[in-house]
Amino acid sequence: MDLTDILRAVKEGKMDLETAKQQARGLGFVSYTDIAKLDSHRKSRTGVIEAILADCKSPDDVVEIARVMVAESKRALITRVSPQHVEVLKQAFGEDKLEWNSRARTVVIHDGTPAPRTGGIVGIVSAGTADIPAAEEARVVASEMGCETVTVYDVGVAGIHRLIPALHKLKATKPGAIVVAAGREGTLPTIVSGLVDAPVIGLPVSTGYGAGGGGKAALLAMLQSCSTLAVVNIDAGFVAGAYAARIANMIAAAYTRGREDRVEQEGK
Repeated sequence: MDLTDILRAVKEGKMDLETAKQQARGLGFVSYTDIAKLDSHRKSRTGVIEAILADCKSPDDVVEIARVMVAESKRALITRVSPQHVEVLKQAFGEDKLEWNSRARTVVIHDGTPAPRTGGIVGIVSAGTADIPAAEEARVVASEMGCETVTVYDVGVAGIHRLIPALHKLKATKPGAIVVAAGREGTLPTIVSGLVDAPVIGLPVSTGYGAGGGGKAALLAMLQSCSTLAVVNIDAGFVAGAYAARIANMIAAAYTRGREDRVEQEGK
């Protein structure tokens, strides 16, 4: 069933609007030759933006996919970008249309259109300075999904006295969700989730060495947490940021609907 069939079914009374809306959302991908099919309606369908994973793709392929995405969505998020990718992207799009975050290894290409703002707020916390790259990837993703982001970095358990004042600052912004990135033994997300009233997403980072190194001890510690938190895979900054943004955006949308309902009731 294509869009014409859906519209005809609505016109003829054979399909209600809600069903038509769901059917139309399922149509959204743009084919690009034989190497990629861009899901340009992913955000409207699931709340999560489509992104280009540059890792294992040639710079030329990344450029061509980004061109299609920018044409469809005005902005393109590219993750796991190498210096070689960055140079080719600069040549293709120009530096004024490119936002390069070297720590996060992300690039955002745009046509001048700013990222949307939803009213959602996401907190991003890192245990150590070495955990900032994964935290920054999560921050960039949440920002591209429309959220304001508030960062608190290098407040790990080796100097736990740093955490409490930082959490007071973070809680004052009323985040809808908080991403906590930690490597080594991965303790920080458990502590944070026991101190805040927002959902916490644990992001294990592949720092650390020896037995349990490479993020394995951090992942297992977060999975065994005695406080309530969600956990993503090792170094999965994109997933952590997207999940946090979905929660924050749903909260912001619910707040907006409630305010509109109150205004409507007061007007009657």
